[in-house]
Amino acid sequence: MDGVPCLRVSCCQAQQFRMYLQSRGMFDRSFSLVKQPDGTVLLPISPSCLSQLDLQSLRNTLTPDVCDFTWSQVATANFNPSFKSGSKLERTIQELLESQGERWMEEMRSDLPRSFQRHGDLVLLGDSCFTLPIWNKIGDQLWSAVTKELRAKRLAKMSRISRDGFRSPVVTMLLGDNSWVKHVDNGISYEFDVTRCMFSAGNITEKLRVAGFDCRGETVVDLYAGIGYFTLPYLVHARASHVHACEWNPDAVAALQKNLEVNGVPERCTIHPGDNRQVQLCNIADRVNLGLIPTSEDGWPVACRLLKKTTGGVLHIHQNVTSPLLNAAAGDAAPQNLSAKNADREVWRAWASDTADRITSLFKDLSGASWVINIQHIEHVKSYAPHVHHVVLDLDCRPN
Repeated sequence: MDGVPCLRVSCCQAQQFRMYLQSRGMFDRSFSLVKQPDGTVLLPISPSCLSQLDLQSLRNTLTPDVCDFTWSQVATANFNPSFKSGSKLERTIQELLESQGERWMEEMRSDLPRSFQRHGDLVLLGDSCFTLPIWNKIGDQLWSAVTKELRAKRLAKMSRISRDGFRSPVVTMLLGDNSWVKHVDNGISYEFDVTRCMFSAGNITEKLRVAGFDCRGETVVDLYAGIGYFTLPYLVHARASHVHACEWNPDAVAALQKNLEVNGVPERCTIHPGDNRQVQLCNIADRVNLGLIPTSEDGWPVACRLLKKTTGGVLHIHQNVTSPLLNAAAGDAAPQNLSAKNADREVWRAWASDTADRITSLFKDLSGASWVINIQHIEHVKSYAPHVHHVVLDLDCRPN
């Protein structure tokens, strides 16, 4: 994720929103509030509580002037004794080790979890914690203690992403047998098996952006639907007339079917299982979502074929874009006064321009006619490393 997750509100309502977040355990006390030049205030949210964020409910309850989600690059860390290395979890594990006749070693501290995903009563740990052999020696008592300290009932750990073509997670259940979970984002319920389906909390900014679209009267095609990450915001909040959801992972298809029912929108969605390059659809869409990373290039010809021939539409193209490192050795290739952030944006714009040109050529090849392609917007979703960024390009495509 890129920066600190924050709720942006007006200055006059900041205290009201802060109390609301604190009462629900969502306010992140390890960071200070940030006052923006436009008079708004950024309230830091605990990453583990992002699943509880329901903007629509907040807006209905507190009727704010401003209320949206963003990532802050300037939030300042507070000194707070509860965030020192001697945390309660660390002390609990030290006591458990001693009871087992084992010694606490300094290297163990850096092997404890610093972040995790919370899905209802299940906590999903990342692959960078509990890697030392000693933890397996302690076994179930350790996992019970960790689960209790994290206020959960089930515990799982992700190892890596499978190379099976489905981006299936490799997840081990450490405590508990049932691996199905419920995750709520912006009032939408996502139910899935954590051992078989991916869920990226870092995509919440894009899901919130999609939720803000007005798609009434539109037909949308989601080429990489998964469990409904974007399909559901298009249906529930953007109010698309119909969504065609393409997905080739059978486990994700099963979760998607369940989620359409849970959210009350099954009649407005058609699921197309299998390879989207083989989907028998054409000249049907007002909007196509290509939410696959690191690249959705294989789906570009399909997306062009899907847009309505007479009116065209919008393509939302996801991509991981890598920016070159800026250093003195770069010479003339990168102006020395250009900041890293501006340099990144220049690379995104260059990629967007190249993509627009390629889409123009695709339309020419597929239809024999010229289309007018305009860059509507470039959205930065998140960063995986200092120079690897997940961005979304909105392309407006119209027949000439």
